[in-house]
Parts: sequence; structure tokens; C-alpha cells
Amino acid sequence: MRLQLIACKVLQREAYYCAARSPNQVDMVFFQQGLHERPQQLRARIQNALNNIVDSLGRNYDATILGYGLCSRGIEGLTSKIPVVVPRGHDCMTLLLGSKEKYKEYFESHRGVYWYSSGWIENSLMPGKERLEKLLAEYEQKYGKDNARYLMETEQSWIKEYSWATYIDWDFPNSDENKKFTRECAEYLKWDYDEVKGDPGLFQRLLDGKWDENDFLVIQPGQRICEDFSGDGIIKAG
Repeated sequence: MRLQLIACKVLQREAYYCAARSPNQVDMVFFQQGLHERPQQLRARIQNALNNIVDSLGRNYDATILGYGLCSRGIEGLTSKIPVVVPRGHDCMTLLLGSKEKYKEYFESHRGVYWYSSGWIENSLMPGKERLEKLLAEYEQKYGKDNARYLMETEQSWIKEYSWATYIDWDFPNSDENKKFTRECAEYLKWDYDEVKGDPGLFQRLLDGKWDENDFLVIQPGQRICEDFSGDGIIKAG
């Protein structure tokens, strides 16, 4: 098949890894990290990419696959003239962990988990010493030292809601360096550190075209992606 993958850049390494092993032709479109914080913008960017249903040689794609979960409802309402395949998950961590069941099991046993991965570390300033010191310096320059420290205490109170810094390991060449970084972030923030083995199975099946109903939602032309509160499916066709 000829497939178009639309995904967040934090999944770039994993996407290329799985695409190299797939029998399908997979063209890729990556968007910058952080769009899930602006769901309307994320939705507009993905919809614009979905409107492109031909490859560079003018041949129709057989389907578009999304490397996104529900992502703050940023994929809700999306539609296309060709089938769209979406993994059933709240966010991209489901793809990194290998299943929504593994995601749920870990989340329920490690309340207050903040996920780290190779792509997240490379494409965003993760919670840790560097991020907080950079923000403090910016505030001091704008508002003065006393005001800066007050803003940091009030704005960064969310850190207390987390207890774990957990690294998802896909055994990439930079894994040891990223584990060390995550461990240092955990120590600085006074969180517990953990690491879990990533599982490429779900991502691989997404790119291979093995779209089991339990793991994937296939939206047919004219249908839209909708949030599903009725069970564990997370999303449904509407």
C-alpha cells in the first residue's frame, strides 16, 4: 500500500524505524511538538495535511495513518476523502508503550507520571533544571528577581502534582544518555525515576496495515473522528 503518515515530530525516530521494516510505502509529514496544547491549531494543521491524498508522483494514497492519540481532543472532527487510521490512545505514549492496556496499567500503578522519551527530549525542553533555570532567567529579565521568584512559585506549582519521571526505552543509540538525563531531571524535581521497555509492536502494525479493531479506528471517507466515552475504545467514527 501507499500510506501517508501524519505525526508529531517527537515520534520521528520511531516512525522511521518502523517504516524501514514495513512492506508498505510510507510518506511522512511531521508537525512540531506542542500543538496538543493548542488543539484547534493541531486540528487545522492535520486536516490540511489530510486534504492531500496524492503522493509526489500524483498517485493516490490508499490511506492516511495518524501518529497521534486523542491528544487533548486535537484530532476530533477530522475527516478525509480516503480512509484514515488512528491508534486508540489518549496520546502518543500509547504508540511508544505498545498498547493502550499497557499505558493504562502503568498509569494506574504510577500516579503522577511524566513521560520522557528520545523524541520528547530531543524536541522539547523537558521538566528539569535546564528548563526551570531558563524560565527563571527570562522572568528575572522581564520582571526583576523578586517578582520572578514569585511567578515561578505560583506558575510551577504543577510540578508537585507529579511523582515519577519515566523513560520509555526503544534501545536507540542515545538511550543511555537519555536515561541519565531523565534520572537527573527526576533528582532535581524530587520525583522518583523509572524506565520501561518500549514496544514497537503497535506502531509497526499501524505502518504495516494490520489494523485490528481493538487497537485501531478506521475512519471511512465522509466519517469523522469522535471521542468515545462509552468504553475503552477512546475514539469512534461519527
